[in-house]
Amino acid sequence: MQLKPIKVVIVDDHPMVIEGLKTLLAGETTIHIKNYFTNGKDTLAFLEKDTCDIILLDVNLPDINGVEMVGMILHKRATIGILGLSTYSEPSIINQMIRNGVKGYLLKNATSNELVAAISQVHNGSFYFGREIQKILADSVAQDTKNIPKLTRREKHILTLIAEGKTTNIIAEELFISPLTVETHRRNLMQKLEVSNAASLIKIAVEKKLI
Repeated sequence: MQLKPIKVVIVDDHPMVIEGLKTLLAGETTIHIKNYFTNGKDTLAFLEKDTCDIILLDVNLPDINGVEMVGMILHKRATIGILGLSTYSEPSIINQMIRNGVKGYLLKNATSNELVAAISQVHNGSFYFGREIQKILADSVAQDTKNIPKLTRREKHILTLIAEGKTTNIIAEELFISPLTVETHRRNLMQKLEVSNAASLIKIAVEKKLI
């Protein structure tokens, strides 16, 4: 029994990229390029009346940011598998795309074999992140971990109390230590997190998931 080809829509603001992708996938009997668009507005208009299996989505579009487009597409057609396909290799952008619901992400220098494998795996319900993307994300996690300062148990406790808005004297009373000791811990915390006031201390602590 002949399986139906995977219906793919390409969304990229560069016509030459679209033509290149069409050429790469032209010989694949399991894939059918159903449509292509150079902006977000036309893509969303198409999805109002039609659908597809996979969307190859660029991050840099002229009207709607590709990161935002992910959510807009899935709001209209939740079953579509979205593959990010971009020159952007920044971990923050890749992670935003993942959080918004992409099932895979490739750089535009990916080979035709990798592109076909990604389309196939996402269509089958899996995720696909090429080796290059996996390395970028792994390096990012390692760097983030390296940048998190080591706090003592006492410092973590005091940091939590500071975040709760408690004063030095109240913290001292609760922990049965002197206000001077609390202030010493507070200064150490500010030095470790490289901030100059309590508000910044709390902000950075939340960002680094220390509290």
